Amino acid sequence: MKSFYIFTLLLLSGTWCFSQTKQDSIAIKQAALDYIESQHTPNPAQMERALHPRMVKRTFWKDKATNKDYLRETSTESMVLLAESYNRNKDKFPPVPKKEVKLLDVSDRTASLKLIADDWIDYMHLVKLNGTWKIINVLWQYNDSSQHK
Repeated sequence: MKSFYIFTLLLLSGTWCFSQTKQDSIAIKQAALDYIESQHTPNPAQMERALHPRMVKRTFWKDKATNKDYLRETSTESMVLLAESYNRNKDKFPPVPKKEVKLLDVSDRTASLKLIADDWIDYMHLVKLNGTWKIINVLWQYNDSSQHK
């Protein structure tokens, strides 16, 4: 019985030493929510808060002329501009938008998550720099991949 307690104590202390804090989990989730909510209610400052200045967002697309797939890239600057105007008429999202954040992996300075929104899925990588979590990579697709044209 004594060895069971020692094993449990070592297991818990090892997990505590090398895992993220509750505050990290909250901050990571908040970055993802800032990203999507800044599009729900146009707010470029909120988008800028979520993204690293060198973030790159990618998706696959189909060229209509050649019918070939290719990658499209979007920058932080483009996403901040999008957050300023995308839903200005309040017609891009349902009254209660879907925004489900699933933490996939979290280390002390890096994290991966999946954001499930209304029409699309975003996979994100985040990095903790100077104590702040920022989105550095996004790979997204529509739920219906035939919309990528």
